[in-house]
Amino acid sequence: MSKRQELLDAAAQAILVKDGPYGTEIQRARLSAQDYAGAMDLDRDQKGNNDLVNLTQPGLVRQICDSYIAAGARVLATNTFNANRISQADYGAEALVRDINLAAARIIREAVDEACARDNTARFVAGAVGPTNKTLSLSPDVEDPGYREVTFDDIVAVYYEQCAALVDGGADFILIETVFDTLNCKAAIMAVRQLERELDRDVPMMISLTLTDLSGRNLSGHTVEAFWHAVRHARPVAVGLNCSFGAEQLRPHIQLLSGLADTLLLAYPNAGLPNELGQYDEAPTTTAALVSEWAQAGRVNILGGCCGSTPDHIAAIAAAVAGLAPRKVPQDRAQMRLAGLEPFTLAA
Repeated sequence: MSKRQELLDAAAQAILVKDGPYGTEIQRARLSAQDYAGAMDLDRDQKGNNDLVNLTQPGLVRQICDSYIAAGARVLATNTFNANRISQADYGAEALVRDINLAAARIIREAVDEACARDNTARFVAGAVGPTNKTLSLSPDVEDPGYREVTFDDIVAVYYEQCAALVDGGADFILIETVFDTLNCKAAIMAVRQLERELDRDVPMMISLTLTDLSGRNLSGHTVEAFWHAVRHARPVAVGLNCSFGAEQLRPHIQLLSGLADTLLLAYPNAGLPNELGQYDEAPTTTAALVSEWAQAGRVNILGGCCGSTPDHIAAIAAAVAGLAPRKVPQDRAQMRLAGLEPFTLAA
């Protein structure tokens, strides 16, 4: 059975729980700059390079993964949000991108396989791919609107390098997450398509949008519906929303997307909104109560947590949705759907 079908079958039986962020847990470990760098001979300070920890502190990454599995997570993402050549350039660690992604995927793959062997419960490894810190849709120079720091082909190559390593390391899916620029997302989709051709097999994608304002648009200006029209051709096994805001603010956008997407619905909001110090105060029971309302309304298939979430948040979510029926995926209607910043559907 393919991993795509295995996930669909599992999601038809129960609401699946996704893990939370690695950054929150790594920060809680209070690593020193030397802890981050380990034995790596790198010129720049590596403090804050959470992706490098896959190589220098693999035991910590495994410990975090195990804590999410113990909390009830069945979709486990890799610690690779910034493990791409563009983001790692900030640390002078571009040459380590493939090694970081291979190590990250292998750590999670091993943890998931061991857990599955213990209790015969299906779990999945999602290779996490962040948005990079460059944008294809917007110019960084207000005096030159046509200027771009990178080209579309550049971004495709960056994503291809990362995705190839994640799949080689054992990832079941590629999770294109925290999409603030739809064109960047399309570059990631193209990279996965190139990888599929090379491997001659399906590499299922999960795609997750992040909103930058309460009206429901991402940074490149697309509404939730327009974004879905723009990426639906990729046949993602799941689509959804993450980060953005807390669950309370994401509620109407989850409701909208749930009625549109003819695939699994994925949601993993932040643990509320940050306080004035940038910390997240929302209690696990509060987060769980908010997202469980989505589950009770039949709106979601996969639930997890983003910024500020901990294993305690994931455990509370798992307990809150246990036994609730998963969302029924809507039947597709054959229509012409187009998107600029706004959606357009041609009447049948």
